[in-house]
Order: sequence, then C-alpha cells, then structure tokens
Amino acid sequence: MRKYPLRLLLRLGDFARVILCFALLLSTAVATRVERLIDTWKPTHYLVNITLNDQLSEITSASTRVYVKILKPTHVIDLDFGELTIDRITLDSKPVKFTHADGKLLVDLPSPGKVGDSIVLTIDYHGKPKNGLILTKDKDGKPSAVGDNWPNRVHHWIPSLDHPSAKATVTFNITAPAGQEVVANGRLDHVETSSGGQRTWTFSESAPIPPYCMIIAVGQFAREVPTQSSVTPLSYYVPQSEKQLALKGFAPTNSTVEFFTKTIAPYPYEKLAMIVGATSFGGMENSSAIVFTANMLSRPAQSSGVSKTYGIPAANVGLIAHEIAHQWFGDSVTESTWADLWLSEGFATYFGNLFVQRYEGEDVFQLYMKQAATNVFAFEKKKLTPIHDRETEDLMDLLNAMNYQKGAWVLHMLRSNLGDEAFFRGIRNYYAAHKNSTASTEDLRRALEKASGRDLRAFFTRWVYDSGHPQYELRWQWLHQSELKLVLRQIQSGNAFLDPVQVVITTASGKRDVLLKPSGKQLIQTIRLNDKPLSIDIDPQNVLLDEATVKGI
Repeated sequence: MRKYPLRLLLRLGDFARVILCFALLLSTAVATRVERLIDTWKPTHYLVNITLNDQLSEITSASTRVYVKILKPTHVIDLDFGELTIDRITLDSKPVKFTHADGKLLVDLPSPGKVGDSIVLTIDYHGKPKNGLILTKDKDGKPSAVGDNWPNRVHHWIPSLDHPSAKATVTFNITAPAGQEVVANGRLDHVETSSGGQRTWTFSESAPIPPYCMIIAVGQFAREVPTQSSVTPLSYYVPQSEKQLALKGFAPTNSTVEFFTKTIAPYPYEKLAMIVGATSFGGMENSSAIVFTANMLSRPAQSSGVSKTYGIPAANVGLIAHEIAHQWFGDSVTESTWADLWLSEGFATYFGNLFVQRYEGEDVFQLYMKQAATNVFAFEKKKLTPIHDRETEDLMDLLNAMNYQKGAWVLHMLRSNLGDEAFFRGIRNYYAAHKNSTASTEDLRRALEKASGRDLRAFFTRWVYDSGHPQYELRWQWLHQSELKLVLRQIQSGNAFLDPVQVVITTASGKRDVLLKPSGKQLIQTIRLNDKPLSIDIDPQNVLLDEATVKGI
C-alpha cells in the first residue's frame, strides 16, 4: 500500500478508488503473517513435572498442569504440543477426549467453558523431544538437558499456548539422577532426595514470563557464586572443566544488573543464573536463567579485542549486557506480536551498548553504533523491509539487522532528538506501564510522546513502519564571496526522511553549525558566510542512521 501515493488515489474516480483500495487491502491481508491470538482462553500458570532417565536422553515421564482462564465461550482448548506420546489428559481428575496431530492438541471440554471460568488440564506424556529441550552432551562430553525454545519451540516438550504474548507463571519439579545439578526459572524452593538417590528440584517463577523463556538446565555443572554483594542472587553454571573461568568470564554480570536497575527499574526476577550450555544462539535470555553458547568462556578475543575493564573478550561484555537487558525488555515487557520484536531485540542491543558506553567508554560505544549502522546498510542493500515486519513467515528470519541494529538506532535517534531526560523518563514510564505484560510499538510511541510533549507519529511512521534509511548527497557552492549555497538531496528509494540534519562548516575563521530541515527529498538553502569553506561535515555527532557524501561544485 505504501507504493501508491495519496495524490494518485485522490485523482481516481470513486469507483476506481474503491476497487484499488480493496485490491491493496486484499493483497496485504494475503501477505500478512498469521499469529495466534489470545482471544478464547489464556494460560495463567504451568506446573511442569519432568523425570529424566539416567542418561538424560529422554523424558521418562512428565505431567503438565495448565491453569486456564476462559475468555470466550468454547468447547475446546487448543494447545500447541509436539510429537511426544500422550498417556492421558484429565480435567478435575476425570479423563477427557482429545485429538493430537500436526503440533496441535485439541482438548474437548465435557461442558462448554464460560467466560471467566478457570479450569485445570493435566496432560501426562513421555518420550524424546525433537526440539525445545536439547538432550545432548556438554563440552566435557557429559549428558545434559537444556531448554532452548525461541521463537516457538517450547511446545515440543511442554503443552502450551506457544506465542510470546501468552505469558504465565511457571513451577518446575525436575527429577534427575544423582550427581546432576539443576537450575530453572525462578526461585529454588526445595530439593528432595529419594531412596534411590534421585533428586527432585522445585523452582517457582512468580512473575508471568513468555513461553519461549520457560527452561530447565540439567547437567554435571560446576556452580560458582560471586562473593561481592549484588541486587539479586547470582550464580554461574559451567562445565566442570571451565570452573576456574566462570567468575572472570561472567565478571560484568553484577555491574550490568546494577546499571539497568538504576537506569530502568529494579531487577524483575528472583535471581539470575548464567549458564553455559546448549543453545542455537550466542545467548538466550530466558527469564532469570540465561543460557550462553558452549564456547562462551573459552573463545579468543576477535576483532573487537579485549575489554579494558574486565579483561575478557569485548564481544562477551556486549553479549552479557545484551542478554541481561532482555530481562527488562523482552522478558518482563514482552512484544505483543512478532512484528514488535524490535521492542525486545532493538532494546537489548541499544541498552547493552549503553552499558558498554558507561564501562568501556564513549569511543567503544561510537564504534558499536557505527558497526550497527554498517550492518543495517548491508542488510538493506539485499532487502528493504520495515522494522515492524508483518509479512516474514519464518520467525528465525526476524533475527536480522532491522530488529537488532536498526531498532537500536531508532532508540539512539529518539534519545538524541528528545534529550536524555525526556527519553529515559519515557522509557521508565513505558516499562512501568507494561511490566509483567506485553507492549506494542504504539505503546512505546505514546509513552515517549507523553514524556516529551512531542508528536512522534511522523518519526515512527517513517523509521519503524516504513523501510530504508536516508542517503544524502550534499552539494555546496561558494557564491559572491559572501554566500554559501547548500543543496541537500535524498537519493534513497521511497519516501523522504524529514529529520533535521546537522551540518558543520569549517572555515579559516572557525566552525559554524547549520541545522537543515528537509520538507522533501531536496532542500536548497543559502546562508551568509564570510569565508570559503575548507570542509563541510554532515551529522558529525553521529545521531542519524544515514549515509552521506559531500562535494563542492
């Protein structure tokens, strides 16, 4: 629909306009990604009982109680569930009929559920999950079982409503062989040892979290606890061979939690465990139980070098800060749809960079932002898509420069535009309003507008809902020994960006700042100037996501 300017529609006759709009709406509807809606019922709590065999190679038995609240009259509770074998399903201890096929579990209610009803379904099952709960060997060759659910893989081992907006509290009872260490979301309530030596670990997460963050980790971990005081209990779970690396490798953790507590709000969970285990990603932000890739503590420093503050690879500092930032943004405040994923990944990228700015210095921060811009430019040469992407079907493809780096740049530009006071006040208000819940891009816009008193609709329309970035060509001409003519053109495809553009003119007499305010894709401005420019720079403070060339005529 963005391809058709409004002036064209206005020139068409009424009938033609209706036909055209209908066709455009139809094509948009066909292309729009279909997501699960939380409209008929919602989970409020999961009680997950899991027993693993001695080799941690399968689930011997499991029982998940799903606490359900009915939102609309219904005869069926439609759960997402993978290929594990279901032994039985009960409602109030009575067996119920169900259909299980193609990743869906349809449970027939014996009587229609009414609005406001609360029911509890119990699903008993067993087997080896094909995904979600990764049953493999750790770096030392020891068996391990680690949850790795993003974006929608938890249903392979927990029957659930597998969409990030379906947040719920969770309790895990994990029965594992003797000698295994266990960690999961939330607080460790107790550990019980059976006569056979097995132990059952009970963890309770009292804050509602997205289903992709619900995990357990079982293995022969070495568990290290830092000695310094912290705002929340910290612990590090690593392979036995890396026990001596844990405290230094995760050294930024305490400072990061403190930094975000001061910058945003108090830490939202009962503890924070940092785990080296099985994950498809560099790090996975599971609420209060972050999992990092197997080579996290042993990999050498790459081009980013070594942190001057912590003496570990600088990339690890950024990764740790990124995943911890997710505890606030993504976990506590969760994207309401997949199109709002940047509220998770863009926030974690930018706030992770803010931690780097504070502890590693301004130069490192600026380098990170420039690298982020380079990633955006490279991505957009291949594909133009908005940050708020409603069309991409493969959710893994959303892990791209739009949601991460461009999302971070949108926040950086908003901060530069609004000023630190209004920006961070708006962010804190946004967080407070949506803590333990979900949020949309429009929720963020309204919070920042309220904090700043500014109308940000045009900014969000162009930067978040549209695609591309400004590509400036600045041509200047020295006229009559007293005037400078500036011609600023935007050569990118698509609509103009109307952000003010700072230009610094250097002459023999010094520097002069000029703020250009485009109203379209070309701006011509003449200014009085006593000396011929020696150089002209666009956006010298690096507050715009742009590419620019400057040339004298």
